[in-house]
Parts: sequence; structure tokens; C-alpha cells
Amino acid sequence: MQRLSFFVLRRGRTVMVLAVLAFLAGLAATPLAVQRLSEEYAHPGMPAFDANREIVRIYGNGGHQRPFVPVVVLPGGMRAQEHREVIGQAFAAVAERLPGARVVSYAGTGDPRLVGADGRTTFGLVFPGTYSDGSPPGGGLGEVPDESPVIEAAMTPVLPPGSVVHVTGLDALAPSVDAGGVDVPAKIGIGVAAAVAVLLVVFRSALAFVPILVSVLATFVSFIVILLLTLVTTVHDVALTTMPLLGLGIAVDYSLLLVARWREEQANGHRGEEAVHRAMRGAGRAVLFSGAAVATGLVTMVVLPVPFLRSLGLAGMVIAAVSVAVTLTVLPVLLALTGRRLERGRGAAAAPPYHREARAGRAWSSWARGVVRLRRPAALLTGGLLVALSAVALEVDLGLPESGHLRASGPGHEGLAALRRADVPAGSITPFDVLVTGDPARAVAKIEGLEGVSAVLAPDDPSWRRGGTAVVTVLPVAESGTDTGQETVTRVRQAAGAEIRVGGAAAQSMDFREHAYGALPWMLALIALVTFVMLARAFRSLLLPLKAIVLNLLSLGAVVGAMVLLWQYGWGTRELLGIQPTGSIGEFVPLTIFAFLYGLSMDYEVFILARMREEYDRSGDTRHAVVEGVGRTGRLVTSAALILFVSFAALAMTPELDVKVFASGLALGILLDATLIRGVLVPAVVAMMGRWNWWLPAWAARPLRVEPSLPGKEAAHVPVPTSREGKSEQIA
Repeated sequence: MQRLSFFVLRRGRTVMVLAVLAFLAGLAATPLAVQRLSEEYAHPGMPAFDANREIVRIYGNGGHQRPFVPVVVLPGGMRAQEHREVIGQAFAAVAERLPGARVVSYAGTGDPRLVGADGRTTFGLVFPGTYSDGSPPGGGLGEVPDESPVIEAAMTPVLPPGSVVHVTGLDALAPSVDAGGVDVPAKIGIGVAAAVAVLLVVFRSALAFVPILVSVLATFVSFIVILLLTLVTTVHDVALTTMPLLGLGIAVDYSLLLVARWREEQANGHRGEEAVHRAMRGAGRAVLFSGAAVATGLVTMVVLPVPFLRSLGLAGMVIAAVSVAVTLTVLPVLLALTGRRLERGRGAAAAPPYHREARAGRAWSSWARGVVRLRRPAALLTGGLLVALSAVALEVDLGLPESGHLRASGPGHEGLAALRRADVPAGSITPFDVLVTGDPARAVAKIEGLEGVSAVLAPDDPSWRRGGTAVVTVLPVAESGTDTGQETVTRVRQAAGAEIRVGGAAAQSMDFREHAYGALPWMLALIALVTFVMLARAFRSLLLPLKAIVLNLLSLGAVVGAMVLLWQYGWGTRELLGIQPTGSIGEFVPLTIFAFLYGLSMDYEVFILARMREEYDRSGDTRHAVVEGVGRTGRLVTSAALILFVSFAALAMTPELDVKVFASGLALGILLDATLIRGVLVPAVVAMMGRWNWWLPAWAARPLRVEPSLPGKEAAHVPVPTSREGKSEQIA
């Protein structure tokens, strides 16, 4: 790192000119890159996705789309069979109000299974071709326009007086959210404001704006790379949200670490370029290894066969790599040229030689001493809580939401209650489409006799039969989000021949889980191996990287467990996010949380352990290394985590339900990791492991190309400074 710092400082003016040019190029590239980002969340190669896409292409509706389910309850004494014609007119009125819609009812099929046991309750399905606001079919749960008022207004005047119309379905039952999308500038603005506030508290001078400057430069330069990537591959618009927020977090993290170390070297009497060189030697390596850790975690998403997840991984890797490059090239020049002048705002009492930076943070050192003293109970209690949360994670439900977990009041719930009173199977509100290229009658005969199938609808009209194909809608007995409902989907798939392709939301979700999670254990093993080798070389230890990987996986398990409590069990969902829980977690959420948090939490791990290793090499005592390491880095890790937490918490306030779930998981993960893991468990476990933390025998050091580490016996008592006057305290 010192070699790099000598290189960039000798060419300081050139580096700054190139940085300005890169910033201007990034400004110009950003709108071009945004225009080239894809909005299609495709899953090519997955059978259900391909079937759904073909259904929408031919019919303009259906496929992955969830239908609205109008429920008609006729007045007492009336029977649906006797008023079939007027029921048909009511559903025809819906088709007129929603052009391009595919509508089916008892009137068009004569199927008695569309009539309840009471004889006066009947229902149908409405697949809008385009919604009333002009948007295409599909969308996240609860994020499509609610057509319930339109459907009810079209049907009510046609039906006999006294009839009641309720419109149900998963979207009608889903938590109410605004479909307006993510307000990216507002969320980034909140993150920037949080970063400025935190950095001003940390630095108390204009130097606080330097990490923000590095973050802005890294973000715009990253859009140059994204623009180049769009020329050779598809990049989805998730990068538009991901990169600025991750850039705000990662680039600020790295620059915060380097600037803090530069101030420490200033406090120790080093001036000018010498302080920069020493800061790069100490913190530069941590930044480099942290960037590699982030990239390692995001590799998971890059190699997965899901394009939009791959785009998330690419965006994350780009911003991590650019953040490292900017931090290790531009920031040293900024510190050498302007660092001292930016510090003048600190006032005379805090002027150089920066007495505050000459020692470890008093509060964090005291905290670390307490953790070291109580290391066993601290590790037991904290580890026990995280293990308990990880056990809860085993209950995670990645399937579709079930109606029982959605709204318990309102028109959608009233329609569902009417169906239940009429003994209509629950799965009627979660039908799935089947695309038939052969004889529709033969396909219907194959499917309707299968266990778990309530009804098979295949009207003989142009909205159901086109271009030599037919679309058949299957009504399962159990909802598709349940295990029983998914078993029904599997039976239909097994019974289907080459002429039958099963689509629907449930089948697509099942395919996604099989493709995305099938190879995940092998992927985790590979990532763990790469991380182990990288950290073993960084820390010159065999046990520290193993501990880091285990604690990271424990942290991730605990985050998923917390998500189960929040979104499945509904603990605090209404209070924290102002929304009703859905009873399930999106199938992509654990993957994305893992990919991001593995890298981000490893960031904090590297910051802390790198300083502990440095202090151990200086003192030869583990407990002193723990106290000094936490004392030196605790404030930095907490500040960095706070910035990211606020950024993702702001993103969790977005109106899109899927984004709420994803962002709340990241916010929870950062909170758990920065407090329980890095604040308690890491120092406690390192203190318990003693000299074995630093064990790297010659046979392992040789392939890593580092010096072996064979620590001697630990000291019984360690002096740790606790005040400016140099008084010390003995740690047993």
C-alpha cells in the first residue's frame, strides 16, 4: 500500500485532473446508462416463466398475473341457475369496462363448481388485459391498480336488486401500497443527509465532507462501467437504486477508515505525506481486503441463473471495486493537499496534534474491557440469541402469500368470507393458467381428474383460444401458496404432456426456488473457501477467518429469522412499517440479503480484526489487542453502520412491497451485525480463543506467501490506557 501511496502522491495533480474528468464523464454517462437499463424481470429457461410469457404474448393477460375474483351473492330465494343469463350480462359488462380482459363465469361455462353450496353465491375470474391506468398485466403483490371498484360498478346495475358484489383475490386482499414506484432521489437524499450528520459528529470539521465527495465520485464513475456493461449484457434497473445506496455506504466506509487513520497518524506527530503513507500502510490493506470481501459475497448473485439478481450482483461488485479504487488513489491526494486546511474548523481546543485521535475511544475501550472480562457469558448470551433467531429462520416461507395472512377486513375479505360460507374451495382465488397446443378437451380431461383440482375452465371463445392454442385455467382445492396447493401444481405438471405447459404465479415461484437455491450450498462452500484463503492471508491466521465465516453465516441466519418474525409472524410490522404482514417472504429476499450482508458485514469484520492483528503484533497480547482494536474501530464501524442503516430504513419506507421486505431485511441485518456480532460476539470470541487466534504454521503460510505466525504464551495482565494522563487498568 505504501508503494501505491508513493505513486499517487508523486502524481497528485495528474490524479486530481483525472478524477475531475472521470466525474464529468460519469455525469454524462449516467443518463445514458439509465436509458439502457432493462425493466423486464425475466427468468428465461424456467418452464413456468416461459409458459407465462407465451400466454401473455398470445392473449395479452394471465400467465403470472393474479386474477380478480368477483363474488355475486343473489338475494334470498334466488338461485344462480335461474339467473344465469343476467349473471352473464354482468360479467360481460366487466369485459366492456376492461378492454382486453379475459373473463370467465358460471354463465359462460355452466360449470356448477362456480356456484356455492347455497345456490345463490357464484363467482368468476377477471384477468385484465391492461389496467384502468393503462399499465400492462402483472406486477408485485398489491402493487397493481385495484380494479375492484370498476368491476363492482359495472356489475351491480345489471344484477337483480338486492344482489351484493364483492371483489376478492390476492391483490384485493394484499396490504394497501402505492404502485408509484421507488422515489430514488428522495431515498438517496435521506442517506446523504444521514451520512453528513454522522460524519460531522465523528470529525467535527469540514473533513466530514471528504467521504461524501469520495462516495459521489465513486457512484458516478460506476455508472460509466454500467453503461459499458449494457453494451454487452442486460442490466436491470435495480442497479439504479442499488449503486447509489451501496456507494453511499461502501465508499463512505472505506474513506472513513482511511481518514480516521490519517488523523491518528497526525496525532502521533507525523505530518504531510508521511502521515498519508502510514495511514495507507495500516488502513489501506483493510480497505483492499474489505472490497474483495464485498465482491466475494456478491459473486453469489452474479453466477445465479436469474438476470435481475445478476444485475444486482454486478452493480454491487462495480460500486465496491470503484469505491476501493477511488479511496486508495484520490483520497490520499486529497488528504495530502487539503487535509490540514479542512481540519482548521475544529477550533483551538481540538487543534493538531489531535489529542483525541492519539488514543483509542474511551467509551469503546471501556465497553471492550467489559466484554473481555465477561467474555464467556457475553458469548453464550449473544450467541444463544443469534442461534435462536437462526432456528426461527428454518420456518421461512418463500412461497406465495396465503389469504389467511392478508387483510382481515374490507371488500376483499368480505368476498372471501362469502366464498367460505358457500363452501367454495379456498384455492379458487389462486387459479393458474395452462397453455395447450393440442386438443383442449383432452387436456381438460387429463387435468380435472387429478387429486387437488377443484375445476378446470376452458371456455370456447376467442379470448381463450387463439393461434392454434388454448388457455385453460385450473382452480385448485387448496391455495397455491400452501404446500398442498403446490403439490397440486406438481401433479398437473407430471400429468401434462408436450402439448401442455403449466404457468401461473405458483409454478413460477417453484421454478425460481429450484433454480436459484438448488446450487446454493455448493456456492456457499465455494465462497467460504475463497473468503477463508483471502482472510487467512490478510490476518496470518487459520482460526480467525474460520471464526469470521461462522459468525457471518450465523449473522445471516439471524437476519432471516428476524425477517420471519417481522413478515411472517407480524411482530411489529404495522408499528414499524405501517403495513400488514403478508405471512411469507419473497423467494428472492434471502438470496439478496445474503449477497449484500455477507460482504458488508465482512467489511466490518476486516476493519476490526485488521486492527486487532496490528495491535497483537505490537503488544503480543490478545486481550490488549481486543480492547485496543475495538477502541480504535468501534466508533468507525458504528458510524458506517448507522449511515447504511438509515439509508436502507429509508428505502424500506418505499411504497413497493417487495422493496419494503428487501430493504427492511438489510436494515435489520446491519443493525444486528453492528451491535450483537461486532460489538459483543467478535471481541468475546477472540478473547476466548487467546493466542490460538494468531496461529499460522509454516505449512499453511508457505502457499499463502506470508510469514508464519506461532504466538507464544499470553500475558497474565495487560496494561490498557484509560485516560489522557496515562493511567492504566489491569485486565485479567
